[in-house]
Amino acid sequence: MVIPGGESTTMTMLMERMGMLERVKAAIGAGLPTLGTCAGMIVLSERITDGMAGQNGLRLLDIAIRRNGYGRQIDSFEADLDVKGLGRFPGVFIRAPLVEDAGKTEVLAEHDGHPVAVRQGNIVALCFHPELSGDLRLHEQFLALARDSKS
Repeated sequence: MVIPGGESTTMTMLMERMGMLERVKAAIGAGLPTLGTCAGMIVLSERITDGMAGQNGLRLLDIAIRRNGYGRQIDSFEADLDVKGLGRFPGVFIRAPLVEDAGKTEVLAEHDGHPVAVRQGNIVALCFHPELSGDLRLHEQFLALARDSKS
C-alpha cells in the first residue's frame, strides 16, 4: 500500500467517514507492506504533536511528527540525502513534516539532524516526495521489501 502526500487531516477524516480507517489499520498491522510519503507519514504516525483536534491517524509508526515542520509551501526545498542501502538520493521536501522523535523506528536517512526516512517492520515512511525526484531506487527498494514479505 502507498499512502501518498496530500492533506493528512482530510485523508484521515475521509477514511473514518468511509469506514476504512480501522480496515486499513488492520491490514497494515497484519503485515501489509506500506510506504507513506509526506502526509502519508503523518497518517501512519503514533503521535502528531500539532494535530488538529480530533485528528486520528493510523497510529502504527512509533514516531512523533509535526505537520509542515519544515515550513510553508514557499519554504519547500531539495536536499541530497544519504539513504541507508542506497547512498545519495535527491529529497524533494514540500510542506514536509518534521520527525521530532523517531521512537523505535530504524532511521534510514537524516537531514540537518532530523530523521527524514524511517522503517518499522513492514512500514517505510518518508518526509519527502521520492516520486518527484526522477530516481526510482526508493520505490524499487520498497517493492523488494513487499516481495520479501510474501516469501
